[in-house]
Amino acid sequence: MKQKIKILLVDDHALIRIGLSSLISFQPDMEVVGEAEDGSAAVEAVTEHSPDVVIMDLMMPQSDGVEATRKILSMRPDTKVLILTSYGTSAALSRALQCGAVGAQMKETPPEELLSAIRKVYAGERVVAPEISAYMTANPAPPELTDHQTAILHGLTRGLSNQDIAKQMGISAQTVKKLLNTIFAKLGVSTRAEAVAVAMRCHLFGS
Repeated sequence: MKQKIKILLVDDHALIRIGLSSLISFQPDMEVVGEAEDGSAAVEAVTEHSPDVVIMDLMMPQSDGVEATRKILSMRPDTKVLILTSYGTSAALSRALQCGAVGAQMKETPPEELLSAIRKVYAGERVVAPEISAYMTANPAPPELTDHQTAILHGLTRGLSNQDIAKQMGISAQTVKKLLNTIFAKLGVSTRAEAVAVAMRCHLFGS
C-alpha cells in the first residue's frame, strides 16, 4: 500500500482543526498525525510526529506561523509547510514564503482545491493561491528594518516628533533624522505621512 501523506494541523481555532481533520480523514492517501494551537506547540509536534506536510495558520498568539515555519525548516528542511490563512499582511506572507513555506492558500479555498494543494506541495511543487499572489503583488512587503529603524517608525505612527523620538531612544535628533532618511529609502516613500501609511497598511506593529 502506498504510504499516506502525514499531516500536522496548526491553528489556534479548534473548529478549523476539526474541520480540516474531518476533510482529510476521508482521503485514502492522507492522515492527520497531530495538531497544535500555536507556533511553539507546532515545533514540538513536528519533532514528535515527523509530518510530511504542515498546514500552518499565519496569525496565532505566542509564536506565529512565520516564526514556526522558520524553526521547523531549520530542524527538518524536508518538511513541506503550507500556509493556510483567512487574512494576513503581505509582509507576513512574504516572510513565511522566504522562510521556506512552499505554498499559501486561503481558508475559504474549496475543499478539493485545498486537497490538491496538499498533494502538490508534498510532491515538491510551489502552490500559492491566485488571490494571495495578486495581493502580494499589489502590496509588496517592505524591506526588513533594523531594531532602531523599527522603533523610529513606530514613533512616527504615534505622532512623535524627531526630538521626542530622540529623547525616548537616547540618541540625538540628528541621528533620528539620518535614520528616517534611510527608512524612507527602504520603504520607497518621501514623507512621514507616507511612511506611516505603509506601516499601517502592512500592520507592522500589530494594528
